[in-house]
Amino acid sequence: MQVDLIFKIAAIGILVSVLNQLLVRSGREEQAMLTTLAGLIVVLMIVVREISELFDFIKATFGF
Repeated sequence: MQVDLIFKIAAIGILVSVLNQLLVRSGREEQAMLTTLAGLIVVLMIVVREISELFDFIKATFGF
C-alpha cells in the first residue's frame, strides 16, 4: 500500500471534520451532513479505484 494514499485519505478526513465543525457551530447542520457525505463519497471513490487496480494486477499475474 502506498503511503501517500493514506495521507490523502487522512487529509480529506481532517478537512471534512473541520468543515463539519464549522458548519455545525454556525447552525447549518444540513450542510454539515452533506459535506460529510461528500467526503465519504470521495474517499470511497479513491478506495474503489485502488481495489480495481489490485484486481487488474491479480488478473495479469494469474493470466485471467
